[in-house]
Amino acid sequence: MATLQSLADLGQANKAGLSQGESDAPVHVQKLDAQGRAYATGKRKDAVARVWIKPGGGTITVNDRPVEVYFARPVLRMILQQPLHVAGRVDQYDVIVTVAGGGLSGQAGAVRHGLAKALTHYEPDLRSPLKREGFLTRDPRVVERKKYGRKKARRSFQFSKR
Repeated sequence: MATLQSLADLGQANKAGLSQGESDAPVHVQKLDAQGRAYATGKRKDAVARVWIKPGGGTITVNDRPVEVYFARPVLRMILQQPLHVAGRVDQYDVIVTVAGGGLSGQAGAVRHGLAKALTHYEPDLRSPLKREGFLTRDPRVVERKKYGRKKARRSFQFSKR
């Protein structure tokens, strides 16, 4: 290995290293299991969703129930189908979801996160549009813990002068 004497030598060494085929960008490849499905885990608040996708007619099953039964509110169904709409793959994949923990809103967010990650595992080219919409980022907000001397996390007990 040659010793570098100046910043110009360092710049030339970097150019030589990159011209040999080395790239800083990570290469995303398709990740499928033995059944030809893509798997991903999504999280939101206290909810954890395990999502499998495979080519099919567009049926979505959540905890062995149709999505219309499990997520009765249309807003929740709209939230979890956002990655499919952005990718333009609404009726191309069958989605099987197992979700646990948290409430329905957190579970819908967890399914959306897991579905977006599973789509990128199945089709790595979809990563940039999904990332641009923010579906691949895990929402870090969680409930703050209760503190001692307080009624809740920040709420004080009622003050009485007498």
